[in-house]
Amino acid sequence: MNNSKKNKKGFTLAELLIVVAIIAVLVAIAIPVFNSQLEKSREATDMANIRAAYAEIAASALTDPDVDHSAKVDLKQTKEGWQTTSGDIAGVALADVKQGEAGDVVVNKKGIVYVTYSAAADGSGTIKIGNKEVTSSFVS
Repeated sequence: MNNSKKNKKGFTLAELLIVVAIIAVLVAIAIPVFNSQLEKSREATDMANIRAAYAEIAASALTDPDVDHSAKVDLKQTKEGWQTTSGDIAGVALADVKQGEAGDVVVNKKGIVYVTYSAAADGSGTIKIGNKEVTSSFVS
């Protein structure tokens, strides 16, 4: 009787398979959630870079309002369009921030957004993010 109690150490194969199956289910649930959060962080980075480009163009326009200025922002996102629909950048709704100079297409993955300042003859000017004019006027 002592021999049978001595040999009952460790886990059975069935117990190990159950643990492996539970871990596999947890990983299968966690990967999509992780990828979603990673894409949101890329978009937050893109929004911060566009805001920084806007600040750069605004400062350039204030110091030299008679010259056109432009900045290019390379996007880091890996999905087409903005996954986050709320928020704005300098008064431009995020959904209106489009790729390219014409801005008539959605934001492409690894695309480009241009921030531009166009000087006017009267000393004023307009700043655009993509093809949308910012709502705040600071040069007049």
